[in-house]
Amino acid sequence: MMDNLLKNWKGILFAVSLGLLAMVLEKFTPSYLNSILLALIGGIVIGNLFKIPSIFDGGIGYTSSKMLELSILFLAVGINYSEIAHLGMGSFFGLVITVFIVLTAGYFLSKWFECPGNTGLLVGFGTAICGSSAIAALAPSLKKNEKEDVAIAMAVVNLYGTLGMLILPWILMKMGLTDNHIGYLVGGSLHSVGNVAGAGFTIGKIAGDAAITVKLARVALLTPGLIYITYLVNRNADVHWKSYFKLPWYLIGFIVVTLLVSVVEIPKPAIKEIEYIGKVILTIAMVAIGLKVSFKKLLQAGKRGLKFGLFIFLIQIALLTAIIGILG
Repeated sequence: MMDNLLKNWKGILFAVSLGLLAMVLEKFTPSYLNSILLALIGGIVIGNLFKIPSIFDGGIGYTSSKMLELSILFLAVGINYSEIAHLGMGSFFGLVITVFIVLTAGYFLSKWFECPGNTGLLVGFGTAICGSSAIAALAPSLKKNEKEDVAIAMAVVNLYGTLGMLILPWILMKMGLTDNHIGYLVGGSLHSVGNVAGAGFTIGKIAGDAAITVKLARVALLTPGLIYITYLVNRNADVHWKSYFKLPWYLIGFIVVTLLVSVVEIPKPAIKEIEYIGKVILTIAMVAIGLKVSFKKLLQAGKRGLKFGLFIFLIQIALLTAIIGILG
């Protein structure tokens, strides 16, 4: 590892500097332009307008892959299984069913929409679980891991997550649902924790608390969701069943951290600081990914990704609405 850092330090420093700049700029932009999206857009613009010296290539590539993986460990700090247990068995299993139906639909329908490469797979996974972080978890495990696919998926889930945060609370309140039901729908459908908190607490504390709890339960399904997607991708290949459970190091770490947080009480201020570090790491990874994205390819593939992202998002909302009707 140290050899890679010394060999590629110029590219790494370049990506880190741009990522930190995105963190600063976030403070002066609207809430829907978070640092992750700013970093991705900024990286794409810089990478396409300027010729990046080839000496930076190794460091940029190293940063995009390793930082993406590392960010997953920090996501795990917010998962506490004792809090998720408050959902109740019926609500939790309804959520599990929704997540796996969306994952299945995302896999098969992405082919119907003719999404290029792994774009549809990544959009479906990000929609089902937890937005950008879920995409970050899945991308390294895919054989054809194109930067454009990751960039499109990140852009799509951030766009619909933001639109959902702004529009969904208004629609749900018009439907006359209880705060707990609204929290269930918001937490079960919106893409990132920030989207969920923004929408839930706009309605009130009860809806906000319920939404965050449901969202954390979705994030906790990251590992089984990844195993399931791995199975779907490789089900026709001559692969031993045990290989589906060979998790990458960052997901093993994710499980260990979630278990640790569930049995050891960590002060909330400390959790917020750790989650913030994770956000910084993911922001840096997004810059590095953006620097390697072709703007031309992005435009060509982006339209299908947007259509598919909206379709799968609406499926998810419809399923959650049906579950609320069943559970009462």
